[in-house]
Formats: sequence, structure tokens, C-alpha cells
Amino acid sequence: MAVARVTEIIAGSKKSFEDAVEQGIARASRTLKNIEGAWVQDQKVVVQKGKIVEYRVAMKVTFILEK
Repeated sequence: MAVARVTEIIAGSKKSFEDAVEQGIARASRTLKNIEGAWVQDQKVVVQKGKIVEYRVAMKVTFILEK
């Protein structure tokens, strides 16, 4: 029987929401083992002087705990 854990992370990118997700998963993978999936819970943009300067995502990342 496997036991999973869910943790919330927030990641940002100057390029796109997709890049923010990829950056967040890549960073989480350096610390968390056995990542099984992620759910993008929220998306936001940071605006300065009428221009989007950063895309942010809040994700719930699921990973399997080791025995």
C-alpha cells in the first residue's frame, strides 16, 4: 500500500503560466521524491505600469512517501 502526501507550492515565471508550472515542478523535484502529479489551484499575474511582468501559479503537488 502506498501513502501519498500533498504539498502546496507557488512558482513564478516572466514567460508564461506553463513555464511557471514547469519551473515549480522542476524545483520541487530537487527536494521531493516520487512526484506523481500536480493540480494548478490558482493563476495570477503581477502587473507593473500596465504590463504583465510575472505569471504565478499556486499548485498542489502529490508525491508518494518512501517506505
